[in-house]
Amino acid sequence: MRHHLIAFASVLVLLPILAAGQGRGGPRAPAKPTPHWPDGRVNLGPIPGAAGLWFPIDARISVPDSGVGRGPGGPPGAPRYPNLKYSQVPFQPWARALLDYRLDNAFEPHTRCKPSGGPRQPMTPYGVEFVDIPEMKLMYLMDEGGPHTWRTIYMDGREHPRNLVSSYYGHSVGRWEGETLVVDSVGFNEAFWLDREGSPHTEHLHMIEKFTRTDMNTMKYEVTIDDPGAYTAPWTGGFYMQWTPDVELFEYICQENNFASGLMVGAGESIDRASRIIP
Repeated sequence: MRHHLIAFASVLVLLPILAAGQGRGGPRAPAKPTPHWPDGRVNLGPIPGAAGLWFPIDARISVPDSGVGRGPGGPPGAPRYPNLKYSQVPFQPWARALLDYRLDNAFEPHTRCKPSGGPRQPMTPYGVEFVDIPEMKLMYLMDEGGPHTWRTIYMDGREHPRNLVSSYYGHSVGRWEGETLVVDSVGFNEAFWLDREGSPHTEHLHMIEKFTRTDMNTMKYEVTIDDPGAYTAPWTGGFYMQWTPDVELFEYICQENNFASGLMVGAGESIDRASRIIP
């Protein structure tokens, strides 16, 4: 059953990519220096008048002890992040048991048109885009998979509100540390997975991400997971992303492309229940 579900999920994920053409996530363009805005800030998007998106390379934040996992490998010579193996991640016993169960049985919520949430957002195979609006001291991280959603990153120095309504993307505040964008996020719900493999989290998740554009074509992504509800200590993982020029986010309505209505969250089937937190 597991293999049938994975195969079907792969078809659902690949359909919109194939429809958009083979240029999305294709070969890397010749490297150029990291672009900057006139005020010296790093430009995480395209240069004015151009287009492009970021696509993940081997999008995992931890790896099986066997060293074999899922995710596009990227072009030859693409950089790799030294992620922890599953046995090195400080899971609480129930969290490790849930990961193992999901690896064997489950169909992740994002493949059923739910928002990616948390660090799963930059893992989307559809590409992500940074929209920087310095006049409003805001930055948006936009993705197209699932419900075509975005995350708001406040760049005005504010703190997190005390009484947050939990959500898929939480509440994010950002700051620049040299050439690196650091994003601090809290206020998450438990309705998404941290990665495609099924690493769990709880409402106590505190996430710190670092986005470093090392050149025109390369982004280093690091994320620290601090969740005392699911892990015994904070831990860090990451991956690299490649810039693909001349592509843009397109209209993709997940529900119109998803023919597996029986697998949608809310159907009440065992596969639905398997995607939820079960301590």
